[in-house]
Amino acid sequence: MIRSFRLRLLLGASLLVLSSLLLMLPAMDEAFDQAVEQFVAARLAADANTLVAAAQVRAKRLQMPQRVADDAFNYTGSRLLGYIYDAKGQQLWRSPSADDERPLYQPVFDGQVPNLGRAADHQGRGYFVYDREITLNGLGLSVITMQPVDEYEHLQSGFIRQLGLWLGGVLFTLLCLLWLGLSWLLRPLAHLRQQLDEIEAGQRQLLDDDVPSEVLRLTHSLNRLLDHERLQRERYRDTLGDLAHSLKTPLTVLQSIADGLRRQPAQHEPVSQMQEQIGRMSQQIDYQLQRATQRHGVLLGHRVLLQPLLQSLLATLDKVYADKRVQAQLVITPELCVQAEDAALLELFGNLLENAYRLCLQQVQVRAALDGDWLCVDIEDDGPGIPAARRALVLQRGIRSDSLHHGQGIGLAVVQDILEGYQGQLEIRDSALGGARFSLRLPRGSSQHAGG
Repeated sequence: MIRSFRLRLLLGASLLVLSSLLLMLPAMDEAFDQAVEQFVAARLAADANTLVAAAQVRAKRLQMPQRVADDAFNYTGSRLLGYIYDAKGQQLWRSPSADDERPLYQPVFDGQVPNLGRAADHQGRGYFVYDREITLNGLGLSVITMQPVDEYEHLQSGFIRQLGLWLGGVLFTLLCLLWLGLSWLLRPLAHLRQQLDEIEAGQRQLLDDDVPSEVLRLTHSLNRLLDHERLQRERYRDTLGDLAHSLKTPLTVLQSIADGLRRQPAQHEPVSQMQEQIGRMSQQIDYQLQRATQRHGVLLGHRVLLQPLLQSLLATLDKVYADKRVQAQLVITPELCVQAEDAALLELFGNLLENAYRLCLQQVQVRAALDGDWLCVDIEDDGPGIPAARRALVLQRGIRSDSLHHGQGIGLAVVQDILEGYQGQLEIRDSALGGARFSLRLPRGSSQHAGG
């Protein structure tokens, strides 16, 4: 499917112009043939008049001079042939130029108006034939002049060839002018596209109203949509900000109490579990605070280079899990980037990588690449993996960590929420390393190469 308006218009106009020119060719060829025949008929009629002027009839016998006024009749090899027949069809005279020519033509003395005809010889060579009937001193005669057709056939082929070149040049010129005209006509759409790119990059908030009337309603509708989205994000942000502020203080108090209790050896294990859950609650609050911007503002997401973000997360997890000495491998094209919010990507990949580090034995592998219309990221580990019967449950929303295997639930619910906002997919498979492989897929419209 052709997606470009300019290309569609150009192809449509090209087909229209080309069809018109192709339809004109037969008409122009026919007009050329008629013009040639009229010219040849006039010329051969004038030559026939020369023979009539030279002919004399005495005692019912035709007498012709040794040489006629037109030298083209007087020497062999000339392309102008002359013949005179009587009413019975017997040849009375032929010009010296016709000595070597044997056209298969027999005149019929029927009193018809002279016209231009055609004849051929035994080799198939064609001739134009002009047959004029006259009566001199009571003797009926057919005065015939002929000329070979091949001379005009060469002229016709040259004309057609030259006409094709002219029409090709005209077509090329028209297409160039059409391309320039379309570029000028579509310039407002290109400007509108540039403004949309700036909105996606966060460089502007609304579209200009200085557009042609045909797209003015579209820009007004888009501006209303953008205003609505902006106001909705602000309401969500304010509401969640208030909620986060009200919950952060109790969580800070609980964290302080847990830090105090942790100094008691007997309370070390339960306090560690409490701190882990407090950390997860804080993480969920931070995510929900930025989730309003991420879910309702995907259009305004900017491009984030994926490699530095993943390297930063891996470096952080290397410090957190330093005792495990995890061997992490990152395979990614350096210029690959994602059009999304930084916080959403940190939450998305942070949860998946944290699961891999926590459950692996020693190896974690991350691969990212483009596959057709999708950006694919695979995160693998050499841990115990996830049984196939539990994978669908793990990916369900609302499944908490205490419902399944330790460490699966809240983090994956967060991942699912983020992917839902970007129309992405997450699938769990077996890894070649022996553990689980989390295959994340984002539509290619949300991923590009830097500078592309």
